[in-house]
Amino acid sequence: MMLTTENNSSHPVSFILLGIPGLEKFQFWIAFPLCAMYAVAVIGNITVLHIIRTDHTLHEPMYLFLAMLAITDLVLSTSTQPKMLAILWFHAHDIEYHACLIQVFFIHVFSSVESGVLMAMALDRYVAICFPLRHSTILTPSVVAKLGAIVMIRGVLWVSPFCIMISRMPFCPNKVIPQSYCEHMAVLKLVCADTRVNRAYGLFVAFSVVGFDVIVIGISYAMILRAVLRLPSGEARLKAFGTCASHLCVILALYIPALFTFLTHRFGHQVPRVVHIMFANVYLLVPPMLNPIIYAVRTKQIRDRVTQGCCGKAA
Repeated sequence: MMLTTENNSSHPVSFILLGIPGLEKFQFWIAFPLCAMYAVAVIGNITVLHIIRTDHTLHEPMYLFLAMLAITDLVLSTSTQPKMLAILWFHAHDIEYHACLIQVFFIHVFSSVESGVLMAMALDRYVAICFPLRHSTILTPSVVAKLGAIVMIRGVLWVSPFCIMISRMPFCPNKVIPQSYCEHMAVLKLVCADTRVNRAYGLFVAFSVVGFDVIVIGISYAMILRAVLRLPSGEARLKAFGTCASHLCVILALYIPALFTFLTHRFGHQVPRVVHIMFANVYLLVPPMLNPIIYAVRTKQIRDRVTQGCCGKAA
C-alpha cells in the first residue's frame, strides 16, 4: 500500500529492515552480545553522568564536555539498538515510514554532535596544556554551553535537509532495507528518482562536518605535542600525554569504524555484505560502549568515584 502526497510523490506506509542478511540462522544469538554491549553503553554513560552531576569538583570544561558526550552516546545507541534487538529476537522487521526518517535524523544529527564534542574536547586539552593559567577564564561554563549549543545546532541544520529531500521524493515498490536500521544512504537507494543532489549533499555534509572537526583536532594535538615536547621534565611530559590519552582513544574509536562504514557504503562494492552490515551494526554501538570505559580507566577522578561507589555498596 502506498500513500500519495500533494506534490505527486509517494512513499510506502513502512519499510522492511532485514537485520543481518546472510546470517539469518544466527541472528537470534548475535543479538545477545549486541544487547550486552548496549547495556554496558547505557549503564556506563548514565554512571558517568551521575558522577559528574553529583560531584561539584568535576564541573570543569573537560567533564562538562564528557557529560555532553555521554548524553550523545545514550541518544545515538538508543536510536538504533532497541529496534535492532526487536528485529533479531522477535522478527519485528517493519518500521513505519516516518519512524524510519526520524531514525535517519537522530543517527546523523547525533553522529555530527559526537564529532563536534570531540573537537571541543580537543580544544579544551589544547587550552589546558598550552595556556594552563588562563584555562578557567577562556573556557568558562558559558563558553562550554555555547560550544555545545553550536555543535547541536550545526548537526540539526546540516542533517535536516536529508529528511526533507527524501520525504519529497517518490519511492520504488521495493521497500526492503538490507540492514538493521534506517541510514541515509540505505533509504536513498529505495528512491525512484535522480538522487545525485542528495548524494552530493551527503558527501558535502560528511566532509564539511568530519573534515572540519578532524582538522581542528589535528591542529590542536599538533600544538599540544609541540608544547609537551618543550617541557623540561620527563614526568611532566608523561603527565601531559596521560591527560590526552583517553581522548585520543575515544577519537579513534569513533572515526575508524565511521570512516570504514562511510567508505564501504559508497565505494566498497567488493566488501562482502555481511561484513559491511555487521560493521554498520556495531559502529553506532562500540563508541558509546567504549567511551565511559575508557574515561573510567584513564581519568583518575572518575575512576576513584566508581571505585568508591563499588566499595561502598560492598561494605
